[in-house]
Amino acid sequence: MKIGFTTLGTPDWDLNTIIDRAADYGFDGVDFRGIGDEIDITLLRDFSEDLERTVASIKGAGLQAGISTSLRICDASRRDDNIAEARRTIPVAKALGMGVVRVFGGGNSKDNSKEDLAAVGGEIMALVLKINGAAELEWVLETHDEWISSADCKLVLDRVPAKNFGILWDIGHTSRIGDEEPRISWDRIGDRVKHLHVKDAVYDITHPDAMPDGWRYVPPGTGELPLAAAMSLVRSKNYEGWIIFEHEKRWHRELPEPEEALPGFMRWIQNVLN
Repeated sequence: MKIGFTTLGTPDWDLNTIIDRAADYGFDGVDFRGIGDEIDITLLRDFSEDLERTVASIKGAGLQAGISTSLRICDASRRDDNIAEARRTIPVAKALGMGVVRVFGGGNSKDNSKEDLAAVGGEIMALVLKINGAAELEWVLETHDEWISSADCKLVLDRVPAKNFGILWDIGHTSRIGDEEPRISWDRIGDRVKHLHVKDAVYDITHPDAMPDGWRYVPPGTGELPLAAAMSLVRSKNYEGWIIFEHEKRWHRELPEPEEALPGFMRWIQNVLN
């Protein structure tokens, strides 16, 4: 397994700082989800005109990188936007080395059944996978938004049987929001899990930093989510993909600074895996 972090955790760092600190802290890679004010890195000069220089810096630091996109494959109204973003993303993702592209499901489940939305996801992913270079990447649907339930995610997986399409299992989402034990999630979608997101939280509704559902994020290993059980499970299943620390500093500015959070995560995950 390889260890990385998402740049949601480093909203105030520039590209050079992200690369330098990732290497200094012992990470294997970085999952890019925005830099500074821009959430879509393919729109930045560093990942377009200056991509070759950026790739040299990343590889020179001994790192690999992937991209978390804003594609919402089950949203028919975003069909053209999805294809346009996929076309921008593919050459960048191929160059960055990790070879993994995150997508959301999305879609309007109030007016559509999950089965119908999954059918849209199958149609849009079929178009994406036909784009030149798409077959050389791993595409992962995150357990997120309308698609936190592993049973619902299975509907999309059944519509997209391609070997390079799978699941980004956000353990916090399936357990905290979906109320699923890790083994239940794995039994349903584990054979297609290619990527992991890790974060921890406690239920503390009276805390000033609590989210609307009463939970607030805390350092991994100090909260109430079944992270240790999930890590033990994926090890027992010989999982060989990435473990990505999703420190959501961009959305929750009260969280610890990355200079504290990222080394702390590395100490925790190394202890768990060893």
